Amino acid sequence: MRAGAEVAWQDRVRGSLLGGAIGDALGAPVEFESGPKIRKEHPQLLRTFVSGGSGWPPGTITDDTQMTLFTIEGLIRASVRAHRGLGLTLAPVHHAYDRWLDTQQHSAPTGERDGWLQGEQWLYARRAPGRTCLAALRGSRHGGPRITQYGVEVVNDSKGCGGVMRVAPFGLLPDSFETEWVFDSAATAAGYTHGHPSGKLASGALAAIIHRICSGATLDAALDTAAELLTRHEGHEETSNALADARELAALPPAHRPATIEQLGGGWVAEEALAIPVYVSLIHQEPEQVLDALALAVTHSGDSDSTGAICGNILGALHGEAALPTELASTVEGRAVILQLADDFVDEFSRTESRPGFAKRYPSS
Repeated sequence: MRAGAEVAWQDRVRGSLLGGAIGDALGAPVEFESGPKIRKEHPQLLRTFVSGGSGWPPGTITDDTQMTLFTIEGLIRASVRAHRGLGLTLAPVHHAYDRWLDTQQHSAPTGERDGWLQGEQWLYARRAPGRTCLAALRGSRHGGPRITQYGVEVVNDSKGCGGVMRVAPFGLLPDSFETEWVFDSAATAAGYTHGHPSGKLASGALAAIIHRICSGATLDAALDTAAELLTRHEGHEETSNALADARELAALPPAHRPATIEQLGGGWVAEEALAIPVYVSLIHQEPEQVLDALALAVTHSGDSDSTGAICGNILGALHGEAALPTELASTVEGRAVILQLADDFVDEFSRTESRPGFAKRYPSS
């Protein structure tokens, strides 16, 4: 079932969003620990949710999932806007990130809410949000030197993983969208906060991989597509080499895999945050191995929540919701909202005309 051609698109969307949240929540409590320490404390690797400390109960998601949810909400609103004859643009996605910024600057919804997602109290928790994301979005709102204005890519040299960890929803768009457009759009959305080519191109590559998977391609075929698209862009070498390294390591014998993962870096920068889950997904790509993959994806000395989230995005898209570990899927924070957004996304992108009630739920912006 490596290609998973029989998995319905809606199941892939639900699986990818929920799988990303599971990986995020699994890896968050060990994000700043070393790989050897994680393996010592969890000899079978981390396969259940654990507490991240005071005020951080097991199953808690981080800014990775928060921003992913605002990405998919932004895409829904972009489609609603398109149905009004305004065209499908990425401005609503940038606007969605601005709403996420509000959740990080206030402890609860304030004033008039812009859409239902912004009213979800649980999204107002600060879970170590990326400083680059915060600074770039504040700059988009207020302006300033070396900071972009709203609706334009940021002017900085950051290639942190804060872009790639949130763009999986672009890959979930139906196959009526060209994969090249998906790649370029995800890269542009990442560029709202991360200006380095690798920060943008790794994001485009992830979206392309997921998009091809959702069309029924094997993981290897999806990686081939992403590799080819990367070569069309200046500055692709870091991301291309990281993906090539992941594929090369995945082809080696299985001994010492928890240590091998460290060779791909820590996941703090975009190309490493993509390479680690790609490596893990390649060596654990059967549907019954999803938990094995997630456990390995968070067991390294680095950004464990982001690599776990991206691994969940990939394998959730490959196999659908049913392949996700049941206990984790049923207890991850925000499950109901995540699945509501997934279903609304499928509903919106399955229709050809505007629906007033839906437009009220997702006001165009």
